Amino acid sequence: MRDDLGSTVPVPADVRRVVSLVPSLTEAVAVSAPGLLVGATDWCTHPADLDVVRIRGTKNPDLAAIRALAPDLVLANEEENRAADLAALRAAGIAVWVTRVRGLDEAFAALERMLVLGCRLPVPTWLDRCRTAWAALPAAAPRRAIIPVWRRPWMVAGRDTFAADALTRFGVENVFAGHAERWPRISLDELRAAEADLVVLPDEPYRFTATDGPEAFPHLPAALVSGRHLTWYGPSLAAAPEVLAGQLAIRG
Repeated sequence: MRDDLGSTVPVPADVRRVVSLVPSLTEAVAVSAPGLLVGATDWCTHPADLDVVRIRGTKNPDLAAIRALAPDLVLANEEENRAADLAALRAAGIAVWVTRVRGLDEAFAALERMLVLGCRLPVPTWLDRCRTAWAALPAAAPRRAIIPVWRRPWMVAGRDTFAADALTRFGVENVFAGHAERWPRISLDELRAAEADLVVLPDEPYRFTATDGPEAFPHLPAALVSGRHLTWYGPSLAAAPEVLAGQLAIRG
């Protein structure tokens, strides 16, 4: 089997033990096949009742703990996880499946490949619901937006990001879509000078709130949105269109 990076993954014929290093992938597997997951990061918050061994974070996984779990497969992402950690797991004889997602359609394809080819599961019904939910979006008036993901320093969505692609489905175009970097650092003065109609402030990875974020853009309406529904690719995508449509209608 080959993962999203084209790497050959020695997936066993019978996958019974999976460790996930990405919160959204954790939720995807847990909803699709309860009991398959044996380990996940400390940041894997969904499902809320997930009871597995915790192996620290996405950037500092406990490799010894992962090896001790003897997984048939480890799930990772090219952006969320460090290449050195994944190489160490492969060197220990563990199969590692790496996802690569830069847009909504790519997310659907990556999830299906990971679950069917990597985890040896049938296509989950929730994935069809996600595709249907996003296909049913009505046309929206175009707006240009700044999409910060961090402050101190300010960082925004640049080119080829899943979040920005998802927002285009609501008529929201990313001001920095043409930037050379995917997550560029932009000064606040430059952000304020950008020709934008809106600032979209998710609550992760940085937790923007009504009192932490909008005040930096007093000339722009602000939409506070769910980071999970904007940036996670998994079962949350089924509810994301309705959730985000309501939040993007907010004006500040």
